[in-house]
Amino acid sequence: MKLVYFAWVRERVGRTDEEVDLPENVATVADLVRWLKTRGEEYEHAFEDENVVRVAIDHVHVKPEASIAGAREIAFFPPMTGG
Repeated sequence: MKLVYFAWVRERVGRTDEEVDLPENVATVADLVRWLKTRGEEYEHAFEDENVVRVAIDHVHVKPEASIAGAREIAFFPPMTGG
C-alpha cells in the first residue's frame, strides 16, 4: 500500500511517500496510525495528536474508523485553512 505525507507531516516523517506491507490486524485508519507510531520517533512525532492529522483514502477524505481494505493510496496531511 502506498502512503503519502504532506506539509508538516512529511517534514516530521522525513519522506514524501513510501510503500508498506501492513500487518493483518491493521484494518482501519486509526489502526494504521497506531501502527505507524510504532515505527520510530519521527512517526510518533508526526502523529502525536492523532485528532489533528487528516486522512484521505484514494483521494477521498475519511474518518479514523474508516476501513482501509482495498485502498491503493492513503494520504496524511495537516488541517488546511483557506482565505
